[in-house]
Amino acid sequence: MSLTSLRPNIDHWSERVDMAAAFRWTARLNMHEAVANHFSLAVNDDGTQFLMNPNQVHFARIRASDLLLLDANDPHVMEQPGAPDPTAWGLHGSIHRHCPHARCVMHVHSIFATVLASLADSSLPPIDQNTATFYNRYVVDEEFGGLAFESEGERCAGMLSDPRKKVMIMGNHGVLVIGSDPADTFNRLYYFERAAETYIRALQTGLPLRVLSDEIAEKTAQELDAYPDQAEAHLREIKAILDSENSDYAT
Repeated sequence: MSLTSLRPNIDHWSERVDMAAAFRWTARLNMHEAVANHFSLAVNDDGTQFLMNPNQVHFARIRASDLLLLDANDPHVMEQPGAPDPTAWGLHGSIHRHCPHARCVMHVHSIFATVLASLADSSLPPIDQNTATFYNRYVVDEEFGGLAFESEGERCAGMLSDPRKKVMIMGNHGVLVIGSDPADTFNRLYYFERAAETYIRALQTGLPLRVLSDEIAEKTAQELDAYPDQAEAHLREIKAILDSENSDYAT
């Protein structure tokens, strides 16, 4: 039996493995929501061809070979067997169609990011190192219009035209993070949820916040932007843990 028949989806294999590891770890951290969230990764130069999780498969079960290879410009995508969830197609397809710098897109309804997105003021003040990471590097969507079908996805894509803004706090919805590859994007998603948790827990004390100055917040963000190899090491260690547990993510 050939390798292709055993693993029908083997194109872009290393990218598939990295994505599968990110899915598994997101589930382990309880940052997913049932089978409702989606990650995608562009695999061609203009970003219009991308990998994405299949419709309604739990993050904890996704394997590298399960990922769908889709074309954002193919009007017949939703007619194919195993078509993606319509909201995933509407949101991720729109972003990959219009934002070539958004190579990887991760969207979740994680608890603390969603709490932040539910506040009347969903901004994230720089009160520690993690929150400062995102200083001037996110946008807040205040125009939630229901499930992210095609028109809602197009609207969201229009808010990500600035490559410096790598997080969208989706008001009344959740969070969407973009990056250059799975390691970069997952690391950013992880730290955003940590930052949101720190802020929400600080608010719960009812005490005044110690907010960093604009100058120190921007300096800290720039230092973390340039911090060497952290994202790559983070994903490498996640894969090492999964491998030590004989996980089937890389199959």
